[in-house]
Amino acid sequence: MNLGYFTMPLHPLGSDYRKNLEQDRQAAVLADQLGFSEAFFGEHVSDATEQITSCLMFIAYLASQTSQIKLGSGVLNLPNGHPAAFAAQVAMIDTLLNGRFIMGIGPGGLASDWEVFETLDKDRQSMFVECIDHILAIWERDAPYDISGEHWNISTKRTNVSGSGVGTMPKPLQRPHPEIVSTVLSPDSKGLAIAAARDWHPMSSNYLQTQSLRNHWNNYNVACRANGAATNPKNWRVVRNIFVANDEESAVNYAKSADGPYAHNIQQIYEKLSRSGRLAVFKESPDQPESDLTLPYLIDRLVIAGTPTQVCDQIVALREKTGPFGTIVYAGVDWADDKLARCSMELMAKSVMPMVNKAVNEGA
Repeated sequence: MNLGYFTMPLHPLGSDYRKNLEQDRQAAVLADQLGFSEAFFGEHVSDATEQITSCLMFIAYLASQTSQIKLGSGVLNLPNGHPAAFAAQVAMIDTLLNGRFIMGIGPGGLASDWEVFETLDKDRQSMFVECIDHILAIWERDAPYDISGEHWNISTKRTNVSGSGVGTMPKPLQRPHPEIVSTVLSPDSKGLAIAAARDWHPMSSNYLQTQSLRNHWNNYNVACRANGAATNPKNWRVVRNIFVANDEESAVNYAKSADGPYAHNIQQIYEKLSRSGRLAVFKESPDQPESDLTLPYLIDRLVIAGTPTQVCDQIVALREKTGPFGTIVYAGVDWADDKLARCSMELMAKSVMPMVNKAVNEGA
């Protein structure tokens, strides 16, 4: 099993923007040094708690500061931009990283961003599909381009100059394109069928209950078979809120207290999903009453915390319930305590993962 990293990122409201960006940079560099296989970064332009406004710009900043880890968009919110811009920027990023880029994509999940980009009342799912289709078409074809759609038209027919390079867009280093990952937040996501049909790989959210994770993989398998495609558990990423400490008391105090960084993370997402009527994300079953979804309840079920041995046991138990997955993705939260946060990542990489993989291999 591989070890990945994902951060939205989410920091306390009113905290220093410079400090937050530096903390996010340090977390990525540390993940690279510790041998994490990949790291994903979210983006929003209108949220004062999630302050990476361009994951591609942030990844470009990290390109020369990392050497082994793959860096991924987590995600490119496709309806919020233009497919030609995405195609050109991803081609450049993939080249700068010498093929270390993973392309995470989604329709966007923040209503204020939808309003900013004038998609609040539009069919964003339709825009999402058309945008990725246009991006792939640009990479598949040579100039001049003539790509039509409902939401965007892309052409260089009138301005292309044969043999001069004018009117020609770059292609990514990885051919035909970087790995495409689709993040999945909804328990019954329709995006899984789209991902299966197009050979994209799912990444299940850290805010989903275990039963929803199991449903994700079952639904993805069914959709793959319906499209005549084979499924490989190694392509499934599962994101979890994880904190590791040398002793159980420190782990519980930091990760499970109501005023800690993990509680802050969950509370922020709860409030955002509540405003958009999407609290079903947190439910263990569709008929579970929302009154059950208290902060202590969610912390208890959505945060894995303990000593290395305890965290290993919890990850192995999770895998036994969900079915095998290829990458456990460590969710980054605010470093309320730099020393403890760094230690947790180090213990996860150096102590927990060797034990997890030994247990997985012995049980295979």
